Amino acid sequence: MTTCYTIRNILVTIGAAGIMLCGCMRSTHQDMPLPDTDNGGLMLPPGFTALKVVDELGPARHLEVAENGDIYVALNNMSKGSGAVALRDTTGDGRADVVSYFGTVSGTGIRLHKGFLYFGSDTAVVRYPMHSGLLVPDEQYQVVATGFTHKRQHASKSFDFDPEGNLYVNVGAPANACMEQMRTKGSPGMDPCPILEYAGGIWRFKDNLLNQDQLQDGFRYVTGTRNCVALRWNPVVNKLYAVMHGRDQLHQFFPEMYDEQASADLPAEEFLMMEEGSDFGWPYCYYDPFKHSKVLAPEYGGDGTVTSRCASKTDPIMGFPAHTAPNDLLFYTGDQFPEKYRNGAFIAFHGSWNRSPLEQEGYYVVFVPMEDGLPSGDWEVFADGFSGMEKVMNPGDAKHRPTGLAMGPDGSLYISDSREGTIWRVIYTGEEMAASEPAPAVESDTVILADLPGAQVYRNTCLVCHQADGNGVPGMHPPLKGSDRVTGDKEGLIRIVLEGMEGEIEVNGEIYNNVMPPLSQLDATQIADVLTFIRSSFGNDASEVTVEEVQKVIDGVRP
Repeated sequence: MTTCYTIRNILVTIGAAGIMLCGCMRSTHQDMPLPDTDNGGLMLPPGFTALKVVDELGPARHLEVAENGDIYVALNNMSKGSGAVALRDTTGDGRADVVSYFGTVSGTGIRLHKGFLYFGSDTAVVRYPMHSGLLVPDEQYQVVATGFTHKRQHASKSFDFDPEGNLYVNVGAPANACMEQMRTKGSPGMDPCPILEYAGGIWRFKDNLLNQDQLQDGFRYVTGTRNCVALRWNPVVNKLYAVMHGRDQLHQFFPEMYDEQASADLPAEEFLMMEEGSDFGWPYCYYDPFKHSKVLAPEYGGDGTVTSRCASKTDPIMGFPAHTAPNDLLFYTGDQFPEKYRNGAFIAFHGSWNRSPLEQEGYYVVFVPMEDGLPSGDWEVFADGFSGMEKVMNPGDAKHRPTGLAMGPDGSLYISDSREGTIWRVIYTGEEMAASEPAPAVESDTVILADLPGAQVYRNTCLVCHQADGNGVPGMHPPLKGSDRVTGDKEGLIRIVLEGMEGEIEVNGEIYNNVMPPLSQLDATQIADVLTFIRSSFGNDASEVTVEEVQKVIDGVRP
C-alpha cells in the first residue's frame, strides 16, 4: 500500500474494470500496516489482526474497495449531508486520511463495475462515471434501474453483477407475511400475495442500459424472498447467492402456537443458491431449522408442522439462527488468508430486534467453507466483539453492528458498521498475538417489567418493537423513553394506539420509519393500563391515563 501511494502518478489501465487506477504491487506481510493493539476491538482467529481504517462516518452500509485501495461506502441516510463517502490512505499506514462525502441519494448497495460506481438508493440503482486519478465522481449520476414501488419497509436496493452483463437487484417485500392488515394479530395472509408482482424477489436488468423500468424492462429472476440485503454473485461457480431475512413476530401474532422461545428461534435466516425461476416460498412458507424443512406459515393455515404447498419450494443450502439480520455476503477469492478460507463465504450479521424479550443474536461476521458451490462444513464465527458487550438485550445497546463486507486488492477483508460508521481492515499475518480481551460490558438500562397493571399488556403487545428498556429500535421503532409523544398530550397518544401510525416521524432528533398497526385487540381498560405503564416507566414521569379518557377517544374513532 505504501508503494501504491508513493507512485500515485504511475497509472495503469485495469482492463476488466475499464478504469485508470493507481498500480499497486501485492503487499507482503512485512509491508502490511500495523494493526491496532486491540485489533480495533474485534476478536479474531489466531494469526489474524485488524485495524480501524476510519471511525464516525455515519450509518455505513455496503462498501467497495478499488484496485488502488480507495474505499467507497454507502450511507443509510443523509446525516452527513451526502449519501456516500470515499476514503483514501495517502501515507500507507492503513488509516484513511482523506474522507470525502458525495452523492445526493442515500442507500445500501455499492459496486465498482466497468468504469462506473453503481449505487443502490431505496428507489433506484444509479451509477457515477469514474475517471482516473479522481477520488470522488465529478459528474451527476445516471439512472440505470428505476420504477420500484417505494413502501418504506425493506426498501434498500442491494445488487451485484454477473460476467455476462447482467445486473441483479434485491427488491425486498414491504411486509412481514403479506397479511391483509399489516402486522396485525389475527389478520390472514393474502392469497395469492399481490406483493410478489412487484417485490419479494430478485430482478435482473442489463448493466449497460439506462432508465430501465422494473416491471417493463426488468426480469423477475427469482421469487419468494422476503428481503435479501446480502446478495452476491459467486465467480467460482457462476451463480447468484443471497442470505434472506426471515419473517418475525410469530408469538406476538399467534401466541396459541408459538411461545416466546419458539418465536425467537424461528424461522432460520436462509442461505440461498439462486437459479432462474427459483421460488423460495415467502410469504406462504418459512424454513424450520429443527425440522430441516419448510413449513406452512400460520397466516395461510399452518400450525408449525404442516408442509402442504411448501414441499415444492426451494430449500436453503444452510440455515442460520433466527432474527440475526444477514446484511452482506462475500465469497473470498483472495490469497492472503489461509487455504481453508479460499472460495468460502463470509456473512455479516447486523443483529435484529425480533428476539425480545430474550437475548438478541448476531453482531458478528461468520465464515462458511464452500466446495462446488455448497457448504462443505459448519459455519463458524470469524469476527466478534462488535457489540461491545457480552449480552445484547436491546439492539440500541450495541456499540457497533457489522453491515458490509469487501475484499481489498491484497486480500484483506473490510467490514463496515452501521452505528458509528467504523470501517475495519482484517489482515492475516500468521503471527500469534495476545488474545483480545472481550470488550467490557456496556451498561444497559433494560428494566424488568414489574407486576403492575399494563406491564403484561406491554410485554405481550409492545415489547418486541419498543424493547424491554423502552428505547425502541434505531431507525425503525421509536423510543418510548423520554418521548414527548408519550409523556405529552394523552389524547394524541391514545389515537396512536387506536389508529396506528405509518411513515417517518422524528423523536428526540432521530428519524424513525416503520408501521405501527392499530391495536384493535385491546379494550379501553388495557389501553389505559398500558399507557399509564409506559408514561410512568423507563424514567418517564407523567400522569395516568384513565379508562374514561380512553373511552371518550374510542367513541370518536371506533364504529
